[in-house]
Amino acid sequence: MRLKLRACGELTYTGMETFAKNCKGLKKLSCGSCTFGAKGMNAILNNCASLEELSVKRLRGITDGTAAEPIGPGLVASSLKTLCLKEIYNGQCFGPLIIGAKNLRTLKLFHCSGDWDKLLEVIADQTSGLVEIHLERLQVTDVGLAAISNFPNLEILHLVKTPECTNLGLVSVAERCKLLRKLHIDGWKANRIGDDGLIAVSKFCTNLQELVLIAVNPTKLSLEMLASNCQNLERLALCGSDTVGDAEISCIAAKCIALKKLCIKSCPVSDEGMEALASGCPNLVKVKVKKCKAVTCDGADWLRASRGSLAVNLDTVEPEPQDASASDRGAQENVVEFASVVVAAPIIASRNTGRSASFKSRLACTLRRLSGGNSSSRNIS
Repeated sequence: MRLKLRACGELTYTGMETFAKNCKGLKKLSCGSCTFGAKGMNAILNNCASLEELSVKRLRGITDGTAAEPIGPGLVASSLKTLCLKEIYNGQCFGPLIIGAKNLRTLKLFHCSGDWDKLLEVIADQTSGLVEIHLERLQVTDVGLAAISNFPNLEILHLVKTPECTNLGLVSVAERCKLLRKLHIDGWKANRIGDDGLIAVSKFCTNLQELVLIAVNPTKLSLEMLASNCQNLERLALCGSDTVGDAEISCIAAKCIALKKLCIKSCPVSDEGMEALASGCPNLVKVKVKKCKAVTCDGADWLRASRGSLAVNLDTVEPEPQDASASDRGAQENVVEFASVVVAAPIIASRNTGRSASFKSRLACTLRRLSGGNSSSRNIS
């Protein structure tokens, strides 16, 4: 049985207790903006012994400090496998649940207030089974990453907008979490994670299959080591990286033998980088290029013509509003979904002239592909 609760303002602790006692076979619960607080949550945990997945967003009625009622673990101590907390005030009150859920495999923490370093240390000291951890917009430092390094079976790690995390913390994770398969880092332009951390990943995490770097500035040095040592790397995304240009793409093309999907967004890459991809990465099946000003329709068409089986998706750069501030542009969200290799960002309102120019540019690319043009015989200098 699965249940979703959204904005249930009138659902009280008593109602949750009655529900829990009559739905003991519940396996998946997702609730958002509910007001039943810690008592209602404990009613679920104390009665639903089969609960495997729990997602909680903006749970109301949780008090602060020492007065906060601890949540969990209850009867789900042996059943819970996945826990996701989003925008929880004083989310540390879920500590007993996290620590007590001995079969917990996935922990996702999104924008939950408070200092998480100490709790992560306690969690790591008392549990060892986590294989997937997501930390986003969280107050966590290298101390928390050092705690995470105590999970030897960790396979998936997302560090998104955690500006206090540095190369030092990533090195500690890489050295001890050698089974890491997926690593996502959004550096938020803090420039605190770069070559040193990525070189450690290349040395110790040789099973890496997926790497997403957003607002991180790797150089050819770390990318070359990643490409050479991580022979199973199949999915790579480089977004908003000022240091990733044609030389770095050429390095990836020459070294990433297993690479199947590549996403490049807002990087100083040109048609020359597209030319390098034409003769490299023999297993490449899809390339997504977005907001790379120097990559033209002709360059993308030439790459398509050179490798007929390769899907090339080029999104042209849309003009930004004149009043858009640099801080607004820097705060854009980036989401990478490798199922379809999509990089999404919030839509920025543009003037009619901007939309018209973008439409004309996309139309020109489409017409060129349909007509065949002369791009197939074009040489890129």
